[in-house]
Amino acid sequence: MPQKATFYHAGCPVCVDAEQRLAHALDPTAWAVEIVHLGEQPQRIGEAEAAGVASVPALVLAGSAYHINFGAALAELKGGA
Repeated sequence: MPQKATFYHAGCPVCVDAEQRLAHALDPTAWAVEIVHLGEQPQRIGEAEAAGVASVPALVLAGSAYHINFGAALAELKGGA
C-alpha cells in the first residue's frame, strides 16, 4: 500500500514547475500523491501548517515536510504579509 504524500502549492510558476518535475515523478506504487492548491483551497492552510509547511511549494512525505525552492510563505497566503 502506498504511503501518503501531499504536495502543497499556491499556483505560482515556481510551484507549478515543482509539481510537474517532482510531485509527478514520485513512484505511484510507493506514494499516493495528493496535490493541494492552497490558493484554491485556503481552508487547508491550517492543515499544511500542522504538517510543518512554512512556505510553498512543499512536499510532505509520510509526515515529514520538505520545502522546495521558494514561491510564497504561508503567511502571505493567509493575508499576513
